[in-house]
Amino acid sequence: MEFMVLRRANQSTERGIQPPALEPGTFLRPSAQAVRLLRRDGEWSEVHGPFPPKELVAGFVLLEAASREDIIEQVRWWPLFDSGAVYEIRDAGCPGNCVGFDERGTAAGTIPQRKEELTRYVVFLRSDADSESDAVPPPEVIDVMNATNESGVQQGVLLAGEGLKGTASAARVHYANSKTTVVDGPFTEVKELIAGYWMLQAASMEEAIAWAKSYPYPQPGDITLELREACERVSHTEFTPEMVAAEARMRAELLEAGLRNAFSKAARGG
Repeated sequence: MEFMVLRRANQSTERGIQPPALEPGTFLRPSAQAVRLLRRDGEWSEVHGPFPPKELVAGFVLLEAASREDIIEQVRWWPLFDSGAVYEIRDAGCPGNCVGFDERGTAAGTIPQRKEELTRYVVFLRSDADSESDAVPPPEVIDVMNATNESGVQQGVLLAGEGLKGTASAARVHYANSKTTVVDGPFTEVKELIAGYWMLQAASMEEAIAWAKSYPYPQPGDITLELREACERVSHTEFTPEMVAAEARMRAELLEAGLRNAFSKAARGG
């Protein structure tokens, strides 16, 4: 099974501070450099950032796991210096037969080619009631999307793309020092959610905006897109021996708590 783990933004990430987890993955520049495209009654308008941190994603990574429980456990064991962070775990895949793609290639076997002289941009499709309910677009709409994705990769524009299922099957992992808590979906604040993404490469934000406006989105009515510039991950070489030891203690506490819970469950016959 494939899952997308989204690092929810906060004041720290909006200042450009990268968390020590989410590696490998894609980190995004603060929303002061972002643009939201609103399609209303067939007309496009632009709103420039910054945007409220609670509505934002700071980064994301796609991961394979055997089950929802397994991916939650993986995320709980990420570095814990990111106190206060919230990681949202979503089932990857869109309703219908829309096929995701990344550096592994498209359904037709085309491998995206990264051009270092171009900037990577992420186009987020913001959620609405239809996407949260996993509404299935007509087959002919899905066919057009798949064809457009394939063409975009062949033209050297698209690098990745994937839909996300509604949050009924989602979870959020909250970090607080050595403690983690898990909150199950669905999440009611639809305006804060993401329904899917594309990663493209372009010479400028204006060029990325033009591509985003031209895409054949499955929704016939109003939509909201968010364009963010991707940036390279910072290597956290500043970890001191003391920090490494502290993280080891945190992980030991988590392991001890997990074993206590397992033994308690076994004693109850659960």
